[in-house]
Amino acid sequence: MTALAHDVSKLTDRYQTTVPSGVRKQLHLDKGDTIRYCTEPNGRVYIEPVHAEEEDPALGAFLDFIAADITVHPERLQAFDGALHDRLKALVGEVEIDLGEPLSPEDE
Repeated sequence: MTALAHDVSKLTDRYQTTVPSGVRKQLHLDKGDTIRYCTEPNGRVYIEPVHAEEEDPALGAFLDFIAADITVHPERLQAFDGALHDRLKALVGEVEIDLGEPLSPEDE
């Protein structure tokens, strides 16, 4: 069995820390990268890199599709005019949404 590496870092007064170089190398982290903390019920915490494609693969694919369509058909682009805004507001303008509220079981 391979030995576990033990790296140490210190928290600043603002609860910030530097990720030790051994950890950065192991996780292939660069400046500006995002990391995720995974906490187990027993208190053990893991960190792992968050790659841009992991954040929302459906959104990334959709944006790639839109970009390709704009490249092929730039003539289809239209300005967002006031009439479309008014139509959308008439359809959903009175709907109140609480983004912090959990989804109902039928919406999950």
